[in-house]
Amino acid sequence: MKVFVVGIGLIGGSFAIDIKAAFNEAEIYGVDRSEENLNKALELGVIDQKATLPEIEKAAIVIIAIPVDATVSIINEVLDRVSDNCLVFDVGSTKKKLCEMVASHDKRRNYLAAHPIAGTEFSGPQAAIANLYRGKTNIVCEVEKTAFKLQEKGMEIFSRLGMRIRYMDPVSHDRHIAYVSHLSHISSFMLGKTVIEKEKNERDIFDMAGSGFASTVRLAKSSPDMWAPIFKHNKENVIETLQEYIANLTQFKELMEKDDFDEIYKEMKDTNHIKTILKGIS
Repeated sequence: MKVFVVGIGLIGGSFAIDIKAAFNEAEIYGVDRSEENLNKALELGVIDQKATLPEIEKAAIVIIAIPVDATVSIINEVLDRVSDNCLVFDVGSTKKKLCEMVASHDKRRNYLAAHPIAGTEFSGPQAAIANLYRGKTNIVCEVEKTAFKLQEKGMEIFSRLGMRIRYMDPVSHDRHIAYVSHLSHISSFMLGKTVIEKEKNERDIFDMAGSGFASTVRLAKSSPDMWAPIFKHNKENVIETLQEYIANLTQFKELMEKDDFDEIYKEMKDTNHIKTILKGIS
């Protein structure tokens, strides 16, 4: 089974590692615009061979794990090149624009729109880890537009990697993910920016930062190359979530100004319900 992974970073590399472990017959080919990434992935054993985009005509599986704007720019070329029996799936954090892009392609049936909710703040092939996807949710969009035999092929991969499947339409996916993922990253980036700008002496930050700050700002270490295109593609939903978030921050500030700490306590107490909602999520 020839598996071509386009984009050998954390996400693509982790797929490569787990597929090699789960499928004895899998041969992993890496495609990446960075020769350094390819060489590193080969050195680490993440991939078996380096490859180029034209070679995907011999692929049984193509996994596209590059920034969403780059995926949109190459998805039709990928579908043009693959065989009729090849499954192509991406792992991007936005789905509406991509699904629209492939809607009229002759090989739309070969494409499965997927989004595994997994990752870390690190990037590059050296960040790839085994079992990244085990126990994680994988959102699949427009599954009915993928050929049934290719659906089965994709679901077997997801199952062996230990993922839970959730089906959703692309519009709902992009709206919901703006709240639970995209807003979290913006909050982390802006918290980091605020502290850096306020604390000109960086030693003060490092000396006083506790685990709470470190965990809250962790996502600010994420790659702008990946996240700027996500915000661009999901602009309308991200702006809506920001408006609601800013309104809550403004309300909190106003309560502080009025010395209404009883209401602040109530707001925090009510929000503690999130512990129940997120129980069991690591």
